[in-house]
This record gives sequence, structure tokens and C-alpha cells, in this order.
Amino acid sequence: MRIDEHQAKPMPGDDDTMFDLAPIPLWLEDYSALKKLFDEWRAAGIADLDTFLRADPARVVTCSNSIRLIKVNRQTLKLYGAADVCDLERNLDSVFRNEMLDKHIGELIALWDGKLGFTSNTVNYTLSGERLDIQLRAVLMPGAEESWSRVLVSTENVTPLESAYRSLQDSDAYARGLFDHSPVSLWVEDFSSVKKLMDDLKRRGIVDFRVFTDVHPEFVARCISEIRVIDVNRHTLELFSSPDKATLLNRLGDVFRDNMEPHFREQLIDLWQGKLFQQREVINYALDGRELHVLLQFSVLPGHEQDWSLVQVALTDITARKAAEAYLEFLGKHDALTKLYNRSFYIDELARLQRNAPFPVTIIMADLNGLKETNDRLGHAAGDELLRRAGEVLGKLIEKPGHAARIGGDEFAIILPGTDQAGAQAVIDNVHRFVDLNNQFYSSLPLSISMGAATGSKGERLEDVVKRADALMYEAKHAFYQLT
Repeated sequence: MRIDEHQAKPMPGDDDTMFDLAPIPLWLEDYSALKKLFDEWRAAGIADLDTFLRADPARVVTCSNSIRLIKVNRQTLKLYGAADVCDLERNLDSVFRNEMLDKHIGELIALWDGKLGFTSNTVNYTLSGERLDIQLRAVLMPGAEESWSRVLVSTENVTPLESAYRSLQDSDAYARGLFDHSPVSLWVEDFSSVKKLMDDLKRRGIVDFRVFTDVHPEFVARCISEIRVIDVNRHTLELFSSPDKATLLNRLGDVFRDNMEPHFREQLIDLWQGKLFQQREVINYALDGRELHVLLQFSVLPGHEQDWSLVQVALTDITARKAAEAYLEFLGKHDALTKLYNRSFYIDELARLQRNAPFPVTIIMADLNGLKETNDRLGHAAGDELLRRAGEVLGKLIEKPGHAARIGGDEFAIILPGTDQAGAQAVIDNVHRFVDLNNQFYSSLPLSISMGAATGSKGERLEDVVKRADALMYEAKHAFYQLT
């Protein structure tokens, strides 16, 4: 684009004054050479201007250079930091550059297609190099529709608006990044249909939601079906072993099932009572069937308290923690070597049965034969192997409500609530049979257990029953050593 000094004549009267004093930057330009160029290209058979221009960017520059500048107003000089029109003309190459040419293609296509003007958002630069976001509007002046000799162009500075928009985009991108890359599973959900269902219950006079869901458990399932999942983040897909969002959303029934419903009912009860932020431990399932223990944090997002249309749910995987807790609980009640109950559990169980037991109660005291000799002759590893085998036999044989416990180095106890003497003898016979079977697999190191059983009736102290069983066990042990 260049100044056409031959055509740079002042506009007459008020029109000239209005143009110069207009509050927005205005350019009066001559596009007649561009029209002539277009006519030549059409005559040469060019039909698709977009493809033609993009095939050779120099053609866009040729179009731009064919446009002649007739006049600009004061606001134009002020916006671009030019001292006068000549100063602006000398620096037009620095004003229109970079992104400008790509936007210019769209403007050229509008004229090529017969439109009498165009609008575009483009980028210009001041003479000092400052970026300007411009909303450009151009229109063919009345009487110049055929020649394109007069085109009025406004270049409104929308830099503050575009800067704010870019800042908003950056903020959105930052928030999206935090969401997508969060180390916990994040879900954005719509609970508005659930809110409508619960509001309907309140209008119908329901006061106690817990009692209502006791009577109508199907309402909980209905609420689950009404939840709409809007989005999930990447960690959610990893946690639930899903290849993509579509697969996960199509298989939500595999994720929220079985033990989930009671937890969700409590979540609904909290919502009924106005608790819009909740935290609880729940069980979900991965798509590969794994049980997942998760810490659920539920929050109705600010601004959506009236309709619950935007809810964030954060799920932290605590499966490993729950497994560790379960193992610690196991260790608190079990012997690590034999996997049977330990002495602490045995004492607590006797106390519990003393208070409230289905009598008769039978106690079998058992002792591993030859453990000391095995330790002395073959080492403690061999002795530990005998103890593990004894644990295998008793652990497989004794089922609830009975319990088997290791209560000392080579001492075991079997507690059998609701079992009489005949039942006790059947258990002893089964233990001997299981021991014989076990020895068939471990013939090099025979397992042998001495046992004594005593049965207590209601009102008898179980400590006395234990003493009687212990005495009978020692008799059996003495007999074993007499034979060997």
C-alpha cells in the first residue's frame, strides 16, 4: 500500500472535517488496481482464489501493494504513532506484517466473491513496534461499487479486549491443565436432576429421608441413574483402567456397583440435610474388575448451590492404605508364622464366650510334638516349618464359629462354641487325619500333635475348662513319648 499523491485531495466542506475529526481511525483507500488484478486472474481461469493465494504468498503481497492510500484521519496517526501521513507511508511495511497477510486473504476473498465490504480481526503494529489488535471494517463507498476506487476502512483498537480474552484463555488453559494433570481422580458432574427429585419429595411432605429410603430403596438407584458426568481428568482414566473417556462413561455401571449404593445413600442423606461438601471412604471398581477403595470428596461448586448443576468429585486412591490397615489388623489378631489367631485374640475370645456363649463350649489344647528336638537337631528353620504345617492343618480344619490359635511356642488352642464331647472327638479325629495327609507330602520331617479336649457347660468358668483340657493334652503327650 502506498500514498497516491495525485489523488490526495482534500474532501470538501463538512465531509472533510467529519472524516478528520472522527473518533475512530479511518482510512480512505483506492482498490481499483486490485479490481483490475482480479479481472486479469479471472480471465486467466482462476476460480479458487484461496488456493491460488496460498500456493504463493507473494501473490498476497502483490494484492496488498496494489491498494493505494488516499487519506487517513487524526485518530489513525495517533493510533499508529505517526507524525503525519508521510511518516505513516514510509513505515507501512512495519505496520502491516506477520499475521496481517494471512488475515488479508480472507478480506480479499470477500471482495472476490462480490461482497461490498468485509470485517476481520487482525494484527497491526505501531511505528514503535507495539502490537495492536485491530477490528477492521471496510466498505465500498456509494458510487464506487463498480470501480472500487473509494473504500472506507476503520481500524478500531481492540487490544484491551483481546488482551483480556487472551488472559481468559490462558486462565482457562491453566485451570484445564490443573484439572487434566491433577494427581487425584477428578469428576465434574451434574446433580440437577437429583436435586429436582429430592425437592419433589419435600413438596410431597417427606421429612425423614433416611426412613423414606429404608422403605423405598429404589429411589437411591433412581438418583444414581440421574447423575450426568460432564468430564473426567486423565488420572481418572488411569485409575479405572479405561482407554478413553467414552469407554468409561459408557461403563459407569461397572464402576459404581455392589457396595457403592449404601455409601451413595449416605451421600444423598447429607445432601438432603444441606451438606454441600462431603468426605467419605467408598468402594468403586476399575473396568478390569479390581476393587478400589477411594476417599471421596464431594463439593457443589460456588454459584451452583441452588440447582447442583455443577459438582466436583475428587477420588483419592486409598486401596494400598486400606490393604495395609487390613494387614495390621490381621497382625493384631494373628500369629505371623502360622496365620492362626494369636494369644491376644484367644484371651479376648474366651472372655467374650464367658459372657455370652452358646454352651456347651469345648476347648481343645494341642501341643506340637518334638519341636525342641527338631530345633536342636535341624535348626530353627526346620522347627518353623513344622509350626507352619501345624497352622495349615488347623487353619483348614477349624471353621467359624470355631477358632484355632497359637498361644505359645509349640502350644495351640481350639475353641469350639456350641460343641459337645462327641463333636470334640470328631474334631480331634479329623486333626489326626489331616496330619497324616500332611505327612504324606512332607515325609522327611513328620508332624505330630498331642491333644486334650474338655467341654464346659453353662455357668462353668472357661478357665477351668482350659485347665482340664490342658491336663488331658499332657497325658496324651506323655503317652506319645512313652511310645517313641
